[in-house]
Amino acid sequence: MNYNFDKLTKRRNSNCYKWDMYANDDILPMWVADMDFEVAPCITKALHQRVDHAIFGYTYIPDSYYQSIINWFKRRHNWAINSEWILYTTGVIPAMSVTIKALCQPGDKVLVQTPVYNHFFSSIINNGCQVVESALVRKDNTYCIDFEDFDKKTTDPKVKVFLLCNPHNPASRLWTANELLQMEQICRKNNTTIISDEIHCEIVMPDQHFTPFGTISNNCLDNAVVLNSPSKSFNTAGLQIANIICKDAKMRANINRTININEVCDVNPFGVIALQAAYNEGEQWLDEMCNYVWNNYLTLVDFCKNKLPQIRITKLEGTYLVWADISATGKTSDQITQLLIDKGHVMVSSGTIFGKTDGEGFIRINIACPRSRLIDGLNRIANVLGK
Repeated sequence: MNYNFDKLTKRRNSNCYKWDMYANDDILPMWVADMDFEVAPCITKALHQRVDHAIFGYTYIPDSYYQSIINWFKRRHNWAINSEWILYTTGVIPAMSVTIKALCQPGDKVLVQTPVYNHFFSSIINNGCQVVESALVRKDNTYCIDFEDFDKKTTDPKVKVFLLCNPHNPASRLWTANELLQMEQICRKNNTTIISDEIHCEIVMPDQHFTPFGTISNNCLDNAVVLNSPSKSFNTAGLQIANIICKDAKMRANINRTININEVCDVNPFGVIALQAAYNEGEQWLDEMCNYVWNNYLTLVDFCKNKLPQIRITKLEGTYLVWADISATGKTSDQITQLLIDKGHVMVSSGTIFGKTDGEGFIRINIACPRSRLIDGLNRIANVLGK
């Protein structure tokens, strides 16, 4: 490897939300989707050059920003994006919220597939809309879609939007082109617009394939909006940059108006610089990082097989987030999570934040860290649950 993902970088006392949330210095955080890897050197170099300029005024978005996005998705995913489709904003969660606001009225319903990323719920509720859940079906060690239920839920005329998670967090599914096309056809038939959150789209495990929603048919983007950002893939979440890809001109104008209403139209210079460096020069770093995460996953699977056989691990197709079934312990997700903090000094995410019903009996573990840190965390878990 050309990059050292084994390096243990000290993050505590750096105003890091992940590491400094607890006053107890012995808490090992394996929860929020934030990697413990230093970013690609090309990003650091580009940011140093920008800092050396020593003036940080309002940021103008250059043509090179749009071109780096276009080139990246064409090269990596064979997806041809036009520059006029791209709206920039401060993050995928703000992008999600403004898009829901633009497409819905208070009281409308938004469909999600549970268990799902917890901010889906808050973005919907904060816009005065109602959450409608279509539960994913757990089969063997992965998940599939209940298309009959999905169709039934979207026939409700109050369901204006389907909020898709692709790749899925926390189930780590990379939806196939056929699955995406079937969802698109059902939503089109029922006049439901799709918002596809693809923030984890570059974190793909070996022998897996990510399909952008925008590539599944010639007219799929007539009824859909795609949200993406390099923040998860390149560990730049704190730099606050994301993009909304919207082909339909009328829909795009409504979203752009809502971006300005919500005052998330101004981004900082560092996010703009980092995105271009990542997309123009960071490909090898990304590929090596994904391979390292995959080997972390294999380490975790082998560890659980030998020391924590009561925990069933979901197949990891994408993301660096492992969805673990802890129902055999006889304790709730919240009980297990608190027990691990109190007794093991390790913090994971309780499954219930991803859906009170469909997340119960699970925890989510972030494995994007140096392997020695992962093994430390797994030993802490085993010291508690192994007993």
